[in-house]
Amino acid sequence: MPTTAPAAPPRPRRRGRLTLLTGALTLALAVPALAAPPAAADVTDYTLDVDPARQGPAIDPTMYGVFFEDINRAADGGLYAELVQNRSFEYDRADNASYTPLTSWDTTGSAKVVNDDGRLNARNRNYLSLGGGSSVTNAGYGTGIAVRKGERYDFSLWARTERATALTITLQDADGELTRARKVTARGGWTKYTASFTATRTSATGRLTVASGAPVALDMISLFPRDTYKGRANGLRKDLAEKIAALRPGFVRFPGGCLVNTGSHQGYDESSGYQRKRSYQWKDTIGPVEQRATNANFWGYNQSYGLGYYEYFQFAEDLGAMPLPVVPALVTGCGENKVTDDPALLKRHVQDTLDLIEFANGPVTSEWGRKRAAMGHPKPFHLTHLEVGNEENLPDAFFARFKEFRAAIEAKYPDITVISNSGPDDSGTTFDRAWQLNRDAKVGMVDEHYYNSPQWFLENNARYDSYDRKGPKVFLGEYASQDNRFRNALSEAAFMTGLERNADVVKLASYAPLLARTDSVQWRPDMIWFDGQRSWGSANYEVQKLFMNNAGDRVVPSTASGTPATTAPITGAVGLSTWATSAAYDDVTVTGADGKTLLSDDFSGGDGEWTRAAGRGTWQVEDGAYVQSDTAAENTLVTAGDPGWQNYDLHVKATKKAGKEGFLVAFGVQDTGNHYWWNLGGWGNTRSAVEKTVGGAKQTLAGTEDGTKIETGRSYDLKVQVRGRQVTLYLDGKKWGGFTDDAKAEPFRQVVTEDEKTGELIVKVVNAQDAAARTRIDLGTEVASTARLTTLQGDPDAVNTADAQPVAPRQSALRGIGRQFTHTFPAHSVTFLRIKKAG
Repeated sequence: MPTTAPAAPPRPRRRGRLTLLTGALTLALAVPALAAPPAAADVTDYTLDVDPARQGPAIDPTMYGVFFEDINRAADGGLYAELVQNRSFEYDRADNASYTPLTSWDTTGSAKVVNDDGRLNARNRNYLSLGGGSSVTNAGYGTGIAVRKGERYDFSLWARTERATALTITLQDADGELTRARKVTARGGWTKYTASFTATRTSATGRLTVASGAPVALDMISLFPRDTYKGRANGLRKDLAEKIAALRPGFVRFPGGCLVNTGSHQGYDESSGYQRKRSYQWKDTIGPVEQRATNANFWGYNQSYGLGYYEYFQFAEDLGAMPLPVVPALVTGCGENKVTDDPALLKRHVQDTLDLIEFANGPVTSEWGRKRAAMGHPKPFHLTHLEVGNEENLPDAFFARFKEFRAAIEAKYPDITVISNSGPDDSGTTFDRAWQLNRDAKVGMVDEHYYNSPQWFLENNARYDSYDRKGPKVFLGEYASQDNRFRNALSEAAFMTGLERNADVVKLASYAPLLARTDSVQWRPDMIWFDGQRSWGSANYEVQKLFMNNAGDRVVPSTASGTPATTAPITGAVGLSTWATSAAYDDVTVTGADGKTLLSDDFSGGDGEWTRAAGRGTWQVEDGAYVQSDTAAENTLVTAGDPGWQNYDLHVKATKKAGKEGFLVAFGVQDTGNHYWWNLGGWGNTRSAVEKTVGGAKQTLAGTEDGTKIETGRSYDLKVQVRGRQVTLYLDGKKWGGFTDDAKAEPFRQVVTEDEKTGELIVKVVNAQDAAARTRIDLGTEVASTARLTTLQGDPDAVNTADAQPVAPRQSALRGIGRQFTHTFPAHSVTFLRIKKAG
């Protein structure tokens, strides 16, 4: 029967990344195509001085890459070109509560899915028993099986029958046939049968039917386009692979992500009861596809492992990229946060990792090199980097196991770089502890992940300026601003100039996630979007492509003037909120620095002072307190007071009644998308911090996080003191912490690199403001009079869609330049100038 996209499982809130999902896709895709704005009336003057006599850090050819995780249907239904969904009838409630073994199938006559000793093999547990005169029809993914007129498609299935049985295969949509029917005759035991089709029409709503005249057992019903990327069997969807190839990535990190470090670490075998919720284990994913394991995908659907480790290695090779696999460390993350204490299992996983290196690099005379050769690749894949673990929130437990992996790998393969990580956030107690452990153990490279607001990226261009040049190198394995609008891409571009400037510390970097199917979204933003027939790059993709195609070989030191800054005090009303929690608030007072009472509410007169700004939750006055009672509602913000308030003290009493978290006390509130809040007992009541929201995107303020947790039924006294841009917070009369929010969100950023092959200086300028930037440029050397100019410019709210790409590069020649010249960089733009040095 046809199925809709499965609902994602409950998962922990991570800074903005998960909070933006609801409704965001619809909003983003509904934004109309916007033309580039006219030149801004305002112009700000800058200088940019280049010093070619000095030598900056080298930029490795692997500096920028891609991170592939099977999220948003990135693999099955996405990059993996298989058109049949649930081809082996292995879907299960363990994958998604709505699933059955016949999800995505309709049947007529007699048909049932069987799990018995008559199966195709031990790992392919289910098969379909189809009665005589019966049929089974697959609906594919999304709207259906997508085919294009004139293109070839390869069909296959496995069948078992007691006597010769005719099988009729048809492909059609509501308007009729999409190709001529094909017939195959099945005989005897399990055998693979094939046929091919040429589509006579283009359709996105196709249905594939197999009908039988006699009883038959069926499995692995498959339909592939002949024209896969590089023409590979069991291959990849061509348009998606080509968009990734156009980035010219230096590496491919795979297969995750949360897939790597969640679930059981047992095998898919009889001893484990064929567990479905397992960490991604590479040996499950190689060999003939009909013999590979299946698994429950962490993001709420099934993963077939048709796209497995061999295909990942092959894809990296086809891209000319370095493969960078990630293996589980037996400490789960992504909200699970459990430690597997099983020395024998740890030993097995360490050996599996050694076997993986042999599979990638070993000679054909070795056990695992021979298996690679048997799959069609006698030559090694030249694996040089391998990562252990992903975003573990238990740094000490993780690192104890990481050291076991590292010791074994370095003993046998000393040339392999073994990468560690620093948890899921850009700062905080987990981050600090993980980095301490990595530094003390002299780890070669540490993977950092963060998903933050555009404001954060504009404020943190200098993040890596102060990193220890002699310490571990940084792999920025996952990062993104919190939307796919051009303003988000601009902030990422500004940040990337800092990555390049610090290329001696930041050795690898990859935006994440890579792919998203529009009808199956668990996470946004994403770099490349697609449906059954079309694909398109987001504004973020265009920025990544521009940087990845123009990295250069070395940084040329340069300096630029900054944007004049104005410092104003934190200003705004106050607010109360909850997140999957019921809480009671009482005795709210706001007092000015002069002692004047601005607000006093004990709720004896109702809640007339308060505005239900978020429109969520169930707020009412109960027993003299203001209570939010819906434990499922998230971000239930209510506000009171004047957006013009500044220099005040906010007092409130708070009691948690039920639910997963604690309290959210807001201040500096301008509206629902612009405010601060003190998040006590956040992240599943695991820690507390202050979060700042600008333009609807949140960031955690550095230095404000601790391990405070909130007890149910206990009354807490909370005080927030705001003075200028300094905030001090008190919990039950004691100072809890504080911060000064004076980081500058510089909108004008630049970096200069050199392409040693072409002899060109590459001047890269990001102007993420409303005003044009008139800039006097001194290159410090004589140059040709004409430069190659590439510009990304657009409305900051512009979003690329299937039907319109308002954010796209414009290329032209810029004439009349010299050692010194003036150029005006448009408002809201990324500009690359490739300038040939004279001589």
